[in-house]
Amino acid sequence: MPLRRVIGAYLEEARAECLRYLRSPGFLIPTVMLPTVFYLMFGIVLGRANGADAPRYLLAAYGTFGVMAPGLFGFGLALSMERDNGLMMLKRALPMPPGAYLLGKMSMAMLVAATVSVLLLLMATLLAHVPLTLTQMLSLFVTDLFGVLPFCAMGLLLGTLIKGQGAPSVVNLIYLPMAFLSGLWFPLSMMPKLVQQLAPVWPSYHLNQLALSAVGLEQGAFWPHVVTLLVYTVGFVMLAARRLRRFG
Repeated sequence: MPLRRVIGAYLEEARAECLRYLRSPGFLIPTVMLPTVFYLMFGIVLGRANGADAPRYLLAAYGTFGVMAPGLFGFGLALSMERDNGLMMLKRALPMPPGAYLLGKMSMAMLVAATVSVLLLLMATLLAHVPLTLTQMLSLFVTDLFGVLPFCAMGLLLGTLIKGQGAPSVVNLIYLPMAFLSGLWFPLSMMPKLVQQLAPVWPSYHLNQLALSAVGLEQGAFWPHVVTLLVYTVGFVMLAARRLRRFG
């Protein structure tokens, strides 16, 4: 196809995926509301009782928690169900570029991640009165926006491994423990020694370290965390591509 039509196919699939999920309140409302309600309860209402930096810390943590869901559920849950109901087979038969399906779902996940990040930033600045500079707000927004991609890759792999009926339970069994063990709900300094040692295993830990650095709570080097997330992303995508080629 001419380049113009190829680009048009990518854009149309991205638009269709975004519209499909925006019209699905069963996916959109919990994904957006869960991190914002948690931040309202623990970062604003109860945050000051835990120290002046608690609202700032929880802003980064719940931002990470919020962007995990669009990738894991938007890819993992959706792909497993679409493989079961035959939609993936139909997509393969359509005259569209193979990568358009993945780009569409990535666009949807990034749109939801951007929405979560903006809502949390508005709550932090207007309700919790967290003193953030414009640079810090932009840094956190960009971190959250692109931080969804490793979880898209993880969700893609999960979608190739699990069946549609069991997908919600399996994804939740990964999503919630990973958030807890990465220090998103409680600082790792309050966790057992073993949990602290194993935390770097999880991609959510590395994204949270970048988010904390964005809001001024971490001063260490951020490149190791970026490289680790890139390795996770590429590794998950390669494994998922191999599974899709072999099993569809």
